[in-house]
Amino acid sequence: MPTNSDFRNSSGSCRLCIKAVKWVPVLIIVTVVGWSYYAYVVQLCWFTVTSPFERVYYLLCYHVFFVMFLWAYYQTIFTPIGSVPKKFKLSPIDIDKIKRADSEESQKMILERCAQNLPVSNRTVSGVIRYCDKCCVIKPDRAHHCSVCGECVLKMDHHCPWVNNCVSFTNYKFFILFLAYALLYCIFITLTSLRYFIMFWKGELIGMGRFHILFLFFIAAMFAISLVSLFIYHCYLVMRNLSTLEAFRAPIFRTGEDKNGFNLGRYNNFQEVFGDNRTYWFLPIFTSFGDGVVYPVRSLHQSTQQYDSAGVTQRKNEFFDD
Repeated sequence: MPTNSDFRNSSGSCRLCIKAVKWVPVLIIVTVVGWSYYAYVVQLCWFTVTSPFERVYYLLCYHVFFVMFLWAYYQTIFTPIGSVPKKFKLSPIDIDKIKRADSEESQKMILERCAQNLPVSNRTVSGVIRYCDKCCVIKPDRAHHCSVCGECVLKMDHHCPWVNNCVSFTNYKFFILFLAYALLYCIFITLTSLRYFIMFWKGELIGMGRFHILFLFFIAAMFAISLVSLFIYHCYLVMRNLSTLEAFRAPIFRTGEDKNGFNLGRYNNFQEVFGDNRTYWFLPIFTSFGDGVVYPVRSLHQSTQQYDSAGVTQRKNEFFDD
């Protein structure tokens, strides 16, 4: 007869299997990139390209894109998600009061009291303080619960299976750079292998290596086409200071729903993600403004509450109404 220990072991094994399966998309990307390295460096540059100058030029440029792409991808995958600070966690007494509340109005009053000293301005559709009953926390502005990660995530954009991580406040810059360098990587391979792709169809290439060049061109072109729209879309989100979730459902403030509530102008929006030091804009190094909890908002949504020193850098003169 199965014991409790057997059930625990079975449950633990299932969790390990699920975790392993989540890494499959990442392994696919790593495998494709690893093969592309062999196909480009060995089969194309070493065995096919005859001009020494062309070979050196291709290899130098290729490795710049390759290193930046892998660096950004690594940072996107392994940067820990932004977790909600402990001060947003409700006490067991308050949690019990919320569960026992006999009406929505009673819950609203309890949550308003619990959040009176917290920097939150976002609300639910019904105007209530946003509360996660799974994590038992009051949600900071722009935070959402991720069912895959099993916790609330600061400025959650979406959960991406291709990086096995939530794209959120802590790694959003890295995700944008990952898309950018992946696109440049694919475009560079496509353009530099086009000449040899044409030679293949003319029958001017011999040996099995020609098939690596053929598939390299097709796969790079296919990924480049698919990445263009995704990269442009996220550039649009950065310029509007929106997350993917906010683009589909506008954030709600005390004054009502406003899709431009966090919009401070294109340059300021860009700086909020990439920082104000141009030296680091295109490097996968964290330079985003703030702590992921407090965000500058348009003047009509501002309250008398001041941001603390750990929050977003104060730039009151940059707040404006569209």
